[in-house]
Amino acid sequence: MSATVEKALPTAAGDVSGAARHADPVLPRPPRARAVPAPLRLAGRILLAVLTRTAAIAVLLGVWEAAPRLGLVDQTFLPPFSEVAVAWWELLLDGELAEHAQASLVRSLSGFGLAVVVAVPLGLLIGWYRPVADLLGPLLEVFRNTAALALLPVFVLLLGIGETSKISIVLYACTWPILLNTISAVRSVDPTLLRLAKSMDLPAPRIFQKVILPASAPTVFTGIRLAGAVAILVLVAAEMVGAKAGLGYLVNASQFNFAIPEMYAGIITISAIGVAFNQLLVALERRFTSWRTPNGD
Repeated sequence: MSATVEKALPTAAGDVSGAARHADPVLPRPPRARAVPAPLRLAGRILLAVLTRTAAIAVLLGVWEAAPRLGLVDQTFLPPFSEVAVAWWELLLDGELAEHAQASLVRSLSGFGLAVVVAVPLGLLIGWYRPVADLLGPLLEVFRNTAALALLPVFVLLLGIGETSKISIVLYACTWPILLNTISAVRSVDPTLLRLAKSMDLPAPRIFQKVILPASAPTVFTGIRLAGAVAILVLVAAEMVGAKAGLGYLVNASQFNFAIPEMYAGIITISAIGVAFNQLLVALERRFTSWRTPNGD
């Protein structure tokens, strides 16, 4: 019996080894896909972001170029974008565009800077001290509802047609977005933060420095950004009334001389300056409010 088992075992072992030889061969594992280097991923994300942000503008410029050439609009009043670009380049080479842009920037930045210096401390004072708010509240309500352009003739009559009237009208127009947003920012500070600071026996100046200012910074910068846009718009309107230099004067003079491409070139320059100025203010806002937790990408 044992001998029979011993003879059967080699036979079974041979059958198993034979079956193993006739079985399907083991396939090699496919090679792993190589990971994309980090610099390439970063470059891809940047390229995608640039394409996403510029797609709408590219479509607009394409429509602008095609519509006059296809006869959809009159080329006399809306020339193709290529002609406007040529006119813009010629103005740049002549130095005329730089001269007008410099004049507008000096006026707008002067009025805007003075508005920030005046409106931010005044807004903090009105928002923090209720008696000051009660005293100045009616006066603020009167002037905040008076459009800056409606007062332009008054500024011209009182201050002349020189630089003072233009800087003053920009100062007046920029003051209200900054002032009102600053007041709202101080009054909307979380009361829990104030109670916590007072429970630590912090003096009022310390509470103002450590709680009020950081909590109100985002809303204050919102008002500053609004004022930046107002500074450009109001100044252009003021330069159209009485000025010998500036982007508003360039647009107005080009219209009267029927130099339509130069007119659009001035408008494009105004838009570019406004976008660049807003991006600068956004960068400053991120710098001074870096403590905030982002809500998204």
